[in-house]
Amino acid sequence: MRRTENNGRRPSLAVLALAALLMACCPAWAQTDGHQLWLGMQPNSTPAQVQLDASGQPSPMVQIALDELRTYWHGAPLTLQIDKTGSDEQTAAQGDDGFTITRQADGNLLLRAHGREQGLLYGAYHLLRQQQTGQPVNPVDERPAFRLRILNHWDNLDGSIERGYAGRSIFWSNAAQAAHSPSLLQEYARANASIGINATVLNNVNASPRMLATEYLDSVRAIADVLRPYGLRVFLSVNFASPMTVGVKGVNNGQPLATADPLDPQVAAWWQKKSDEIYQLIPDFGGFLVKANSEGQPGPGDYQRTHAEGANMMADALAPHGGIVMWRAFVYGYHDGNTDRVMKAAAEFKPLDGQFRKNVIVQIKNGPLDFQPREPYSPLFDQLKQTPMMPELQITQEYLGQSRHLVYLGPMWQEFFHLLDLSRFSAPALPAIAGVANIGLDANWCGHHFSQANWYVFGRLAWNPTLQSRDIAREWLQQTFSSDEHFLVPMTDVMQTSHEACVDYMMPLGLHHIFKGDHHYGPEPEGNQPNFPDEWKPVWYHKAGRDGIGFNRSTHGGTGATQQYRQPLSQLYDDVQTCPQQYLLWFHHLPWGFIMPDGTTLWQSLQQHYNHGVQMVDSYVETWQQMRPYVDSQRYHEVNQRLRHQQQNAREWRNHCIGYFRQFAE
Repeated sequence: MRRTENNGRRPSLAVLALAALLMACCPAWAQTDGHQLWLGMQPNSTPAQVQLDASGQPSPMVQIALDELRTYWHGAPLTLQIDKTGSDEQTAAQGDDGFTITRQADGNLLLRAHGREQGLLYGAYHLLRQQQTGQPVNPVDERPAFRLRILNHWDNLDGSIERGYAGRSIFWSNAAQAAHSPSLLQEYARANASIGINATVLNNVNASPRMLATEYLDSVRAIADVLRPYGLRVFLSVNFASPMTVGVKGVNNGQPLATADPLDPQVAAWWQKKSDEIYQLIPDFGGFLVKANSEGQPGPGDYQRTHAEGANMMADALAPHGGIVMWRAFVYGYHDGNTDRVMKAAAEFKPLDGQFRKNVIVQIKNGPLDFQPREPYSPLFDQLKQTPMMPELQITQEYLGQSRHLVYLGPMWQEFFHLLDLSRFSAPALPAIAGVANIGLDANWCGHHFSQANWYVFGRLAWNPTLQSRDIAREWLQQTFSSDEHFLVPMTDVMQTSHEACVDYMMPLGLHHIFKGDHHYGPEPEGNQPNFPDEWKPVWYHKAGRDGIGFNRSTHGGTGATQQYRQPLSQLYDDVQTCPQQYLLWFHHLPWGFIMPDGTTLWQSLQQHYNHGVQMVDSYVETWQQMRPYVDSQRYHEVNQRLRHQQQNAREWRNHCIGYFRQFAE
């Protein structure tokens, strides 16, 4: 992509208007292939009555809100207004992205941003969503739960995507230049703005040091210029050892350094100079995402320094510009002495609580292991009291069928938010949330048409985690496929039950990490590869033998991982009689004849769950056959093909796992 002109900052209004016209009337992909996502709105024949209550030329962002409403709004006349006097301490803490909608005495509507123009953009899409789903326009006062609502792209500079199942990167190719046209990135930005996402990390957490080379930063600038009018701030994943590969003007004569030690003055100077360079190009740059000392990645531990010392050095470089460091707590494979992988994050980060700079946020995966089909929440959320934290969810279905299976993740995330109990945290304690993106160059963006729903539900829950996943599934279906109740009712049921069905045919009752090798697709409970560390081996996690199955993490002869949780959950999980069934084998090793609450044995219950998962997928295939009258031909056949594939995979999971465990259980 070439750098945009217009003073190198924002595309002109003419460019934006043309892009909007092209997207509305002449999309690059056919309208039935899913490329339009949930934004298949019908344009007006004449512009709607929408005006801005302000003098002067609207900013590009406000102009987008006006254009969207004038093009697609069919309701009452509407006035947009920015109320900067209404900003208070609460809205400031949450980023001032909120808005109110009220009906005036004359029946017209007033959309007022709380303090920043972003509120007009999000309010415009709220109104259009209400219109698309047939909801009445009631007075609302909307405030996002998280100040930063961010996508993490695991895209590599060669255009490949780690854990990507929808084609190549929309950002990068083999060249230093950004890979694709501004119009595609505008469509991406528009989709994110429509669900309230306001930030994006452009590259893989297993980052190449080349990302910070000047030629790549020039491409980041071009991308940021396109995304900015839609409210998206750009972040970068960085390699901790970048100073040893990339030079920077003013440090060591512009040559790479011999060390990345965070306490070395030259290293600190390198990050300061590099940060200055980035902000010269991108004044609203968000900051860095860092994966350090995990899975072979370099980090401060290489120099006997702590995570806090490494993060703080970067944070000091970003602080003058208002940038932040998102430091991932996904750490294992570095320190010895803690054999239970699910305990490592809390063991490493709890002693550092309160030592991080104010502009450091510790990014924590929702579960303590690795995005399994079901996990209890990470106990690190209970351990850190003085350090800002942010949940990291995985939208791309690495362990959940990889965009070949219909698995709606809303119920899983709703379970996470419920158990975590967000009411325990203030806004400064949880200022952000991240989702590992599932987006690629496939025409439908996500590989599976129903995988689009996971991008959508992440944005909706990031704005308001108290929303019900069933309601979000229904509104996505209405906007994406059909508003006919004969379609909505059965397909909402399919989506809402699909996660539990996947857990059942893969790893029920708390089983976990029994996938094939590195690609994590398909069952391999027998996995005991001699060249793998124990914490990668399936047999390490299910521990099946004649004496039973499951990983003992209780205080009764186990690792004691239950004690990392707050009360009463710690006691609840520790007692086999009170431990929720969905986590039973996560926390306990039990004999095959253990009696379940319904009177069956553990072995019988395990088989019932596997069979139930297969039966549910069979029912999805049957249901989809009945949806043919409500879905266009292309998407009907593509979804049908994926469901048939999922049906075969579910049987493979059941047959393989039951066949393997039977040798111990019978």
